[in-house]
Amino acid sequence: MKKQKFNIRVYGILINSKNEILISDECRFNRFFTKFPGGGLEWGEGIKDCVKREFMEELGIAIEVKKQFYCTDFFIASAFCETDQLISIYYLVDYPTVLEFPVYTIPFSEEKEQFRWVPLQELTEALFTFPIDKIVAKQLKEQFATN
Repeated sequence: MKKQKFNIRVYGILINSKNEILISDECRFNRFFTKFPGGGLEWGEGIKDCVKREFMEELGIAIEVKKQFYCTDFFIASAFCETDQLISIYYLVDYPTVLEFPVYTIPFSEEKEQFRWVPLQELTEALFTFPIDKIVAKQLKEQFATN
């Protein structure tokens, strides 16, 4: 039996001045999925440093971490390794200057990883692949979307 371990994932919630939220469309391990930008915590790294590193690696931008928005509070196995217990932490983040990185309007073009803005009013759980992202999307809409 494979050793059971924790898989800690850290994500950033970036909302722009147009009240749009940044999401990521990715293809890894021959699976297509939509999630929030972020990734795995590395040994010796703090969780805020992790989300900063992930945004630099994925988007080439230096973000400011504002405050924690959500942390998994129930057991869930990783979608990629069923012997890993997934712990996901989401931070509200900010980018203090004009954003300059490639943005797409449709998911899953030929890129392995791409980003798109979704108006908070159009944010739904159905946009996301993974259960925890769906919970976060619902909470974001409840907290930030205006009617």
